Amino acid sequence: MTERFGHVFPLSRLSVPHLGDIRPIGGVGVTPARGDEVACLIAARLDAGVFTKVAFVNAHCINLAFEHEEYRSALADFLVLPDGVGIDIASQLLFGQPFPENLNGTDLVPFLLAQLRPGLRIGLIGAQPGVAEAAAAGFAAEAPQHVYLPISHGYFAEGAETDAVLAKTRVLRPDIVLVALGVPRQELFIARHMTRRETTVAIAVGALLDFKAGRVPRAPPLVRHLRAEWVFRLCAEPKRLWKRYIVGNPRFLAHILRERRRRSAADSL
Repeated sequence: MTERFGHVFPLSRLSVPHLGDIRPIGGVGVTPARGDEVACLIAARLDAGVFTKVAFVNAHCINLAFEHEEYRSALADFLVLPDGVGIDIASQLLFGQPFPENLNGTDLVPFLLAQLRPGLRIGLIGAQPGVAEAAAAGFAAEAPQHVYLPISHGYFAEGAETDAVLAKTRVLRPDIVLVALGVPRQELFIARHMTRRETTVAIAVGALLDFKAGRVPRAPPLVRHLRAEWVFRLCAEPKRLWKRYIVGNPRFLAHILRERRRRSAADSL
């Protein structure tokens, strides 16, 4: 049964949804959807064997997309989902409405694992050595109906080391691979290297493995409900994240306001 996102009903009784029209934000097409709709879509893609790439974008990701052409272009071939209050503000400014739900990967991926048919093989790539193994144990405690396969830490170089990771992935044959290499490396890794030979669904998950392994704490539920998890993370890791949030958030808003002015000018012609 679906519970965390949207309505409550068996996935088996849902038809594959038609997701909302993509909303271009900062050159990235973001899909408006509810969590239950995404779960149905992923379930259908898995059953049909259709290779699918999934990413989540927040304000920081849009800032990177403005500067990083390969990252921006790569996302055109992903199912891109909205993550965070900044993306909602952008949607409100550009399209007059927020997204139906906040679909951050840290909450959505465990929800997906709880809803999808049992017996899936879930591969884990990324984070520091040992984190994938600890995260696998964390996932198994919450959704033991699947098999969790730590494939590699995230400290591998392009070339022979990447080839070895891909070869191991093909041997293990996971149905889903969770890639936690940080933005934009994780999306570029999926775009450059992952195909139906490695998996059916590849999901870029950011810090999810660190959270699941207990290495990085999540914000308390009330903070998450208030959509202020970024403040909690900034306080927890100020040296690493101050530039992303203190400098990045105003930059993001400036980008979006300029985009809004351009659209308004074009509409007036």
